[in-house]
Amino acid sequence: MKYLEGLNERQREAAEYLEGPLLIVAGAGAGKTKTITHRIAHMIEKGIPARQILAVTFTNKAAAEMRDRVRALVPEGKGLPFVSTFHSLGVRLLREFHEEAGLTRGFTIWDRDDSVRAVKAALEKLSIEQWPPRNILGTISRQKGDGVSVTEYAAQARTFRENTVAQAWALYEKALHEEGALDFDDLLFRTLTLLRSSERERALLQGRWHYITIDEYQDTNKAQYEIAAILAGERKNICVVGDTDQNIYSWRGADIAHLLQFELAFPGTKVVTLEQNYRSTRTILTAANGVIEKNKRRKPKTLFTDQGTGEPIALYGGVNEIDEAWFIAQEAARLIETGTPPKEIAVLYRENFQSRGIEEAMLHAGVPYRVLGTRFFERKEVKDTLSYLRAAMNTNARVDLQRIVGVPPRGIGKVTLEKMLAGLDADLPAGARTKVVAFRETLAKIAHAIKIVPASEAVAVTIEASGMQTLYEKTEEGRERLENIRELQNFATRYDDEEPPQGIEHLLEEAALQSDQDQLEDSHNAVSLMTIHASKGLEFDAVFVTGLEQGLFPSMRESDDRDEEEERRLFYVAITRARTRLYLTYASQRLKYGSREFTVPSEFIDDIDARLVQTFERKRSLLDDEDVIR
Repeated sequence: MKYLEGLNERQREAAEYLEGPLLIVAGAGAGKTKTITHRIAHMIEKGIPARQILAVTFTNKAAAEMRDRVRALVPEGKGLPFVSTFHSLGVRLLREFHEEAGLTRGFTIWDRDDSVRAVKAALEKLSIEQWPPRNILGTISRQKGDGVSVTEYAAQARTFRENTVAQAWALYEKALHEEGALDFDDLLFRTLTLLRSSERERALLQGRWHYITIDEYQDTNKAQYEIAAILAGERKNICVVGDTDQNIYSWRGADIAHLLQFELAFPGTKVVTLEQNYRSTRTILTAANGVIEKNKRRKPKTLFTDQGTGEPIALYGGVNEIDEAWFIAQEAARLIETGTPPKEIAVLYRENFQSRGIEEAMLHAGVPYRVLGTRFFERKEVKDTLSYLRAAMNTNARVDLQRIVGVPPRGIGKVTLEKMLAGLDADLPAGARTKVVAFRETLAKIAHAIKIVPASEAVAVTIEASGMQTLYEKTEEGRERLENIRELQNFATRYDDEEPPQGIEHLLEEAALQSDQDQLEDSHNAVSLMTIHASKGLEFDAVFVTGLEQGLFPSMRESDDRDEEEERRLFYVAITRARTRLYLTYASQRLKYGSREFTVPSEFIDDIDARLVQTFERKRSLLDDEDVIR
């Protein structure tokens, strides 16, 4: 029973319930990860083999944290459960059962840019220009997330746009098949298809994992929901953890009904609600409770804390977006001067365009900052290196071959490349054929390294054999690019203990499945600028929630399936990222998409009890850094 020590009454109740369906309604900062990990450790202590336990969450960062916590709790020799993201689980199962899924084991995973290019090519082939490729891809993505195939979608298509999507989708699937590739959504869709259609594999996996835990259950789409339900099987030993008040991803398929109706889907469910918050001050929680209680579609709960009352919530109304940004930068500088580490400060916004003015103000104020969303794995030279690795493992990877054939330039033009891809090397002139042979030999050398040496050494071979090392050594900018590739080699060392070629396979998987949060390095001591969506799951000592104006936050985007309560849930998520200090800011006028608009303060500000708020105002001028609380 030692793993139940240190848990509060509700956490302990959840950790002790091991058989049958369990719903843990976990408020923000209520210690849900602690509850999950101690529950898993308790299961193992009670004699349940670790290999029979599966735990699934949504980001690599969250999965790594859960894995590390379980490892620290469970005695050596007891084994560890399989802890994964949904997409990584899909990759594992599709590689293990690739023949049953109709795939090659070495399938490539396309990133978003690869998918956009393929849809663009499909639309060009259809001579259709009405809709951007990203728009069409978004529809395809949503349908796959709902577990719908291209054949099923085409059969139900009625409008011109639906028929266009169906035609483009069919060409897109053809391109994926020809290259032996899957897109991000296929990792779930093809896994679901396998589980639906293959009784043998379904029974095998239900027998492999007797106990299923799903974190952030409110964020599951239909495919994830069905995968979890199938794996739970007849045992129904499924524990789901979530919070209806933090459902903010309906635009990408997350369905709040999965959590709201869990007890109907799994009769006999035990429900445990975690309401004690260990993160925020009483003032911040009172504000959060006041905001979210207006929503109707939710599992009722009221967060409370033993923490102190804390500082009042600071409210600032800027003359314009420049004034607002100056206030944020100067207040961040003051916090840093008085002892708050820069990495413990976050500036959150509803739309990405808001970051530009804040960045300028941070630069002028000398405040170190980073913008979340600039991903390491999306840098050109890093993507080139990954493409070399993928092309070496999958000679049908047209997208990767097109990317790297000219890096460095080797005199292989478009016509030569097309013949090479078609296997018509013999039809090429002697000079072109020599270049193609040399290129193929380069890929063969990399492929050989992938099969026999540790992952980091295979990356080193790729850097040298590809010619990128020679290419980038020549200039200062090139040397910076080379340093980034060397960083990829350093990153690959975490897979050096794996048997080749699995090390490189897992490196490529992690690169393909990275989320924004996975780019946050604790060693980088700077103020974080990010969208509220990207901040979910994170926490900071001080948080600025910016742009609180009607039309911006809450957003007034028109959508047929718009959830009117989701904007308030998004504000609730923003508020509950803060531990001790919360700032709310808005501007009386804002330059938005090229035109200046007068604004009205957000209705969300009025949802907070005025007694919790103190208002900042400037003493003299826009650039004056002397602020007083009125």
